[in-house]
Amino acid sequence: MFKKLLIANRGEIAVRIIRAARELGIATVAVYSEADKDALHTILADEAICIGPARSTDSYLNMSSVLSAAIVTGAEAIHPGFGFLSENSKFATMCEEMNISFIGPSAQVMDKMGDKINARREMIAAGVPVIPGSDGEVHTADQALEIASHIGYPVMLKASAGGGGKGIRKVEQEEDLAAAFESASQEALAAFGNGAMYIEKVVYPARHIEVQILGDSFGHIVHLGERDCSLQRNNQKVLEESPSVAIGKTLRQELGSAAVRAAEAVSYVNAGTIEFLLDEQSGNFYFMEMNTRVQVEHPVTEFVTGVDIVKEQIKIAAGLELSVKQEDIVISGHAIECRINAENPKFNFAPSPGKITELHMPAGGVGLRVDSAVYNGYTIPPYYDSMIAKIIVHGENRFDALMKMQRALYEFEVEGLVTNADFQLDLISDKHVIAGDYDTSFLMEQFLPEYQKVEALTD
Repeated sequence: MFKKLLIANRGEIAVRIIRAARELGIATVAVYSEADKDALHTILADEAICIGPARSTDSYLNMSSVLSAAIVTGAEAIHPGFGFLSENSKFATMCEEMNISFIGPSAQVMDKMGDKINARREMIAAGVPVIPGSDGEVHTADQALEIASHIGYPVMLKASAGGGGKGIRKVEQEEDLAAAFESASQEALAAFGNGAMYIEKVVYPARHIEVQILGDSFGHIVHLGERDCSLQRNNQKVLEESPSVAIGKTLRQELGSAAVRAAEAVSYVNAGTIEFLLDEQSGNFYFMEMNTRVQVEHPVTEFVTGVDIVKEQIKIAAGLELSVKQEDIVISGHAIECRINAENPKFNFAPSPGKITELHMPAGGVGLRVDSAVYNGYTIPPYYDSMIAKIIVHGENRFDALMKMQRALYEFEVEGLVTNADFQLDLISDKHVIAGDYDTSFLMEQFLPEYQKVEALTD
């Protein structure tokens, strides 16, 4: 086992990793930007080292600075968390060259699955169903028009090297495609340095279902059930739950088996997530992409399986076998996660950084967990992601979990800035969400318009 681990991240995921490492008896090193000198992860870690100015390109994304911090402090491994360098194959290669363990898959697997076109080919070869679409990269609007006319509208344009909701456009009709293609391609080029696109047939109505997998270096791969991530705003997840109410026992087994096949096809090692789109009308599911890192929403899976995913990541990277076999994994109860962001829903969810003058976290009660890195008096900097906490609940059944989440959101109080906590409370209290009657379009096309009307009347 490692003696010292560096966390190449910030915020709640850095705190989460520090806690897991401490429970494994591993010393921790936090890295921080100048804007994060008072951040909780710098306080909790055994050591903390500044790696640059506030801008993430000068600090958390500065590979040389992160590696220098690991070398200076004698860290044997680096956990990248999610975001920043977590899916950067160049960084993983640099770690390997410096004889530092990168807690994640190999650079080769990252490249293979990070490119959505390559990933699609791998899945077809592995017998995993994929959404009808282009066979390779699409570089021009004329190519896009030809492919779209063949597979039929509506279509989804997606950045080949994309993620995080960037470079994605839904096109309903032919006359809108050229402009949408150029817009998405330019956005992808700016975000990822690659403007290549690919095209998929829109599956609608649909659920966004992802399956958590773990693989070790001995060839053992297991899945930990699915998460339903269909409640999204601008292609970014807002609320996640496990298990999905849209899936029965047979389909759950089929999804799990497909996810394991997908991971086996690329000899996957460490934690990963296979994302599927479920056609609710036909019951068919299709591979979308693979996330080669721990997910923001991993706690819901930890609650329903009892498996500590972050600890497993560390153990796998240290060369140990998985702690669980597939037959050991039982889905128990129901879990829900709500992301609490420093943002103002009344002003198109604009970021709301600032100093927290008063804070009450709903940390009490059975089956309630709050993952956060904020504290009373902490100033949230404007330079990074707006998420400040994740509230996760676990109940005997879905209704029990819903009631716990309503109670937790009701208790959550923060002064000094605006959050989306009340928005989340309204969402979790909506009759359609309570009934489990929603899909990927629900939040944007049904809930949000009604929510905005009510908010306008109450202003």
